[in-house]
Amino acid sequence: MATMAATVSKFYPTTTSENIKESRFKSLRNPYLLQFSGTSAMQYRLFSSKESSYQKLKAGSTIYADSVEVKRPWKTSDARLVLEDGSIWRAKSFGATGTQVAEVVFNTSLTGYQEILTDPSYAGQFVLMTNPHIGNTGVNPDDEESSKCFLGGLIIRSLSICTSNWRCTETLGDYLTKRNIMGIYDVDTRAITRRLRQDGSLIGVLSTDDSRTDEDLLEMAKNWKIVGVDLISGVSCDAPYEWSEKTDSEWEFKRGQHSTGEYHVVAYDFGIKHNILRRLTSYGCKITVVPSTWPASETLKLKPDGVLFSNGPGDPAAVPYAVETVKAIIGEVPVFGICMGHQLIGQALGGKTFKMKFGHHGGNHPVCDLRNGRVDISAQNHNYAVDPTSLPEGAEVTHVNLNDNSCAGLAFPKLKLMSLQYHPESSPGPHDSDLAFGEFVELMKANKV
Repeated sequence: MATMAATVSKFYPTTTSENIKESRFKSLRNPYLLQFSGTSAMQYRLFSSKESSYQKLKAGSTIYADSVEVKRPWKTSDARLVLEDGSIWRAKSFGATGTQVAEVVFNTSLTGYQEILTDPSYAGQFVLMTNPHIGNTGVNPDDEESSKCFLGGLIIRSLSICTSNWRCTETLGDYLTKRNIMGIYDVDTRAITRRLRQDGSLIGVLSTDDSRTDEDLLEMAKNWKIVGVDLISGVSCDAPYEWSEKTDSEWEFKRGQHSTGEYHVVAYDFGIKHNILRRLTSYGCKITVVPSTWPASETLKLKPDGVLFSNGPGDPAAVPYAVETVKAIIGEVPVFGICMGHQLIGQALGGKTFKMKFGHHGGNHPVCDLRNGRVDISAQNHNYAVDPTSLPEGAEVTHVNLNDNSCAGLAFPKLKLMSLQYHPESSPGPHDSDLAFGEFVELMKANKV
């Protein structure tokens, strides 16, 4: 297809709300609306101030059609997914090429794929999206949950060939290619999901390499292990740092939080998501993020008001150093554990964790707060759980997952401890459980008195 030029026929620096008729655009900071002519149809696109190259365009400026015209944004090639059970799934490739091995899990979220891609808890895993159509909202710089993609690859049924979202800056295919992440589409994700539900999570190999035989890939899948492997060390930060970013005002749904810096929280980075830090900051916390191997003695020297043990990937039994850290801190200051942090707390209390059949991954898991009967729809992402029957006297199961009655929350009032197996920060997912951050703040407040 020949490259066509398009002319900017109008340029609106939308510094006032008069130029923005739709309320969904009002949250953008100094947006610019460009009206294009010279293509088959008049087109409009809204650009945020982050795209500085477009801010300088004036009426009559010429740009190229690849900025305004839908075209095929990736090169397709054949790909295979070979599972350890011997099944072979033919597909098309997008994103990076090559050969990769990981554990296959399915996620039931309808969207939020960019947050999933950048969630460190997916390290060592291929994520299969059960929603068939993925990529239609593209990607943007604001929805990332960490500095990079940690998952092994993305498996989807249908890949959108165009994007339609007012914050989109890049297609999903381009995004994965730049980050060297493999993706496949045009594969029967429903059938694979049913197999995972029946047989449990399986190790798989993604490959675009025609020189490798199916037998070679099957052997790779059978020989690769994830249980007992320390994945946290590969996603944690290298040195302590301060975090001060709140939830942006246009996305903030809770008002009247505490003033910033009222409570000092040390957050252990086992693969922490940015939105956990944003929500804590929005609730009035000053946060110091420390690596997973940071000594408990150094943490206590900081005299924090509370300690957060974050989410993270893999098997909690594979990181005994983290369990020892949790043991040393429990009882000294109020503690809040999320996901992996919840599992580490369970082990630190003397309990046991176990690998689930296919885990919980998605934004539609109902959990019940046993203390008051409240039911929240939660975002979850874990393959391991705490065995409640192994917990010592004094530990209370506060929440259960209503799908399978697994332990979804713990408390130990005497030790000023609370934990959740799911993600109260959502991102992606419902905001039902955001109040958990307020509960942690109240725990720190009571300890200060």
